Amino acid sequence: MGGRAQLAVRAFGSAVVMAVAAGAGVAVPVMAALFAGLTVFQLVDNGPLVPYVVAPTVLVAGVSVAYWFARRGAGWTRRRVERGSGEPWVVAYSPRVALEQDSRGFWWTGFSYHRSPGLARLVQFVGWAVRDPQTRREAAWLVANPVGVLALLGAPMALVAGGSVFALSAAVDSRSYFGLHYEAVNVLFSVVIGGAVAGAGLLAMPWAVRVHGEFAGRVLGGGPRQSRAQLTRRVARLTETRADAVDAQAAELRRIERDLHDGAQARLVAIGLTLGTIEHLMASDQTAARELLAEAREASAKALQELRDLVRGIHPPVLAERGLPDAVRELALTGVVPTEVTVSLPGRPEASLETAVYFAVSELLANAAKHARARQVWVDVLYRAGRLRVVVTDDGHGGARLEGGGGLRGIERRLGTFDGVISLESPVGGPTTITMELPCALSSPRISTSFAKA
Repeated sequence: MGGRAQLAVRAFGSAVVMAVAAGAGVAVPVMAALFAGLTVFQLVDNGPLVPYVVAPTVLVAGVSVAYWFARRGAGWTRRRVERGSGEPWVVAYSPRVALEQDSRGFWWTGFSYHRSPGLARLVQFVGWAVRDPQTRREAAWLVANPVGVLALLGAPMALVAGGSVFALSAAVDSRSYFGLHYEAVNVLFSVVIGGAVAGAGLLAMPWAVRVHGEFAGRVLGGGPRQSRAQLTRRVARLTETRADAVDAQAAELRRIERDLHDGAQARLVAIGLTLGTIEHLMASDQTAARELLAEAREASAKALQELRDLVRGIHPPVLAERGLPDAVRELALTGVVPTEVTVSLPGRPEASLETAVYFAVSELLANAAKHARARQVWVDVLYRAGRLRVVVTDDGHGGARLEGGGGLRGIERRLGTFDGVISLESPVGGPTTITMELPCALSSPRISTSFAKA
């Protein structure tokens, strides 16, 4: 019983701290943003030049304070829940893309170009904060936390405070309580009732604190329960992609077997029969034998070419020898649609991932020519923040969909083997933009090329 009472008192203290933190979590960012806004408004009235120089700085400072407080408040909540549950809290922020300057002098933020590095850094930070799911959750926590404290901790805290005030007031002033006169029995009764109410609030406090922690996990994401759920989904995803990889490998083996049986193998069997006929004709009809020998030589050349085509379909030599940039460039050269290729890689991915990306780009270029009837295609291959990003854009009629069992779904399954994802933007009338992202590590020196097919 003593341990339970100690736990209840400790939970009550934690609830009081959380209530204060929730109030400050709303007051400080709101006051910082309000101060920044009022300062900007005041500066606007002081002259035409001052607002453009000082106002942005003040506004950025106010937003930065709000952001900093949201991040620190969320971090404090996570640490408190970790101590209470004894389980780690997994937090995953989106990686920040490093600024890069291109040959024109512009700075690339990951989604836009800017001439000024300071402006590029600011735009990158704001864009990252808006796009990052974890940062958005922390901003939502500033509003959700006071609501959660009031709804989940308010009733137990009110019981503790009300019962304590009721009991102490009756004990201190035995003659009257809010104008009502008490005898000794009534005073004792008030103390017992007040203590019971306060005790009930204390006993309910650990449960309320635990529920508040679960609520924080749902809002902030990555809590202990969500970590287990994410792990379960991750295992299911890996099981699915492994099955897709096995099916794709089996289908590829069947294709190779079929191509060998119907192509090179049939030609080699025919060459063997032709050579047997030549052997019998050498003594009786050398002219016919020479004609058959020429046919056998031609058949052997065709068989060799089919074998080369088959090998190229498994792993193109240019991909193995020169890497993904030149392999994609060769696709642009041999394609029927004018294609502009831009590649910026600080190294080479692993061979299997290179192959998957190569054939994905090859299929997308074929789709742009065959289905979208595009007149121009752009292929951008970039490596940012540990992820290989390939963007294929065409000016075709659009209307492409990922649903169903078409080629895009097949590409998605193949990329899923490498934990990659594919996104599609294809409004009716075009243009179509397909983005593929795969986490990977690179090696070898930087590869940076730009190529356009006329």
